[in-house]
Amino acid sequence: MTTRWLALLALGACIGLAQAARAAESACMEGAKTELEQLYCQVVREGGGAGLPSPTDFKRNDPQVQALLLRRPAGRLGLDVPDVGVSAAPGSPPSQAGPELVGSEPEAESEPNGQLTECRLQGQRITCPQRRFDLVTNQPNSKLKDGVLASNNRLGLGPFEGNRNDEETVRRYLSDAYDRYIPKMVDIGLGASTMSFTAFHHAFHTMEGGGVDFARRMEQTFTLLKQDKKNLAVDTRYHDELPDDLSLCTVINRDIIVCDNVGTNWVYVSPTR
Repeated sequence: MTTRWLALLALGACIGLAQAARAAESACMEGAKTELEQLYCQVVREGGGAGLPSPTDFKRNDPQVQALLLRRPAGRLGLDVPDVGVSAAPGSPPSQAGPELVGSEPEAESEPNGQLTECRLQGQRITCPQRRFDLVTNQPNSKLKDGVLASNNRLGLGPFEGNRNDEETVRRYLSDAYDRYIPKMVDIGLGASTMSFTAFHHAFHTMEGGGVDFARRMEQTFTLLKQDKKNLAVDTRYHDELPDDLSLCTVINRDIIVCDNVGTNWVYVSPTR
């Protein structure tokens, strides 16, 4: 793919490498204002910060994303992650977080059998009692439905009209937007090249904070992806990594499950879709 295309896929990837130098450890803890920020500093100090964002980027996340970022590295060090309900701002109940709460209770009502806990992750397949979901790859144009690369096939995200400082409103908007973005990417044959919800969240704040309409820019990106897809071949997958367990997964709709370890996104689709 072209450099432009690859850059577009990374629109929301604002998470940097952890700055875990010993000289910064003291400053990190002194600047920590919440339990999650203190835990971040402790994880970095004990050598578990590889892959975490910088302290500045970490603080830009809301508590749910902070807890998600810390869950695995803290667990490897035997450290407990504080309840996000304690750190979250009033009026931001975890039940409204949508796909952002990867690793917590999924929105199981969307899954036909009620709970992902009844399902089994088997590498490139998720098997549930009455149906299965297969890991999707990028598809050649010959396997796409007619018209999906046409100009009238739009991503169609609505503009954000709320207060960007109201995290509950932002999460609800981004949850709905993400639930539309993932199936649309699958439709144009780029299901293996999707942004994680964390990257999606970062893209929103980066663009809106810079005075750029998120929905409009995402529509422009979708248009360019379709144009490139018409003319360029794509790799079926860009890595061989697979999710470790179902705690990383959440339901998008009755036909799609997304698994996400922040850095990598995996999309599983029902063959009946």
